[in-house]
Amino acid sequence: MRFDELIHQPTRLKIMAYLTGLGADAQVEFGTLQRELELTEGNLSRHLARLEKAGYVRIEKGYEKKRPRTWIRLTGAGRDALEDHLAALEELARTARYPGAAVREEQ
Repeated sequence: MRFDELIHQPTRLKIMAYLTGLGADAQVEFGTLQRELELTEGNLSRHLARLEKAGYVRIEKGYEKKRPRTWIRLTGAGRDALEDHLAALEELARTARYPGAAVREEQ
């Protein structure tokens, strides 16, 4: 379990959560993701580039009915990283809500 600074950024966390919600091996078209998360094209592109560099998303470009399209999908590494990050956040929340619990668990 680890806290992931890259995923923790709010927009990237939303992207990762949205992609996870699509299910395993699902992909979403760039425009759909942009509309759903209410982001500008440039903002979404920058965040996706960071996630792609980390290996958390895969970006595929192609054509659909002669129109250029970009599809985004979560990788297995991205899914694992998000699960670890969420577990770390849950642990942090538990510690904040029940400060003595962390001490008792260590004993």
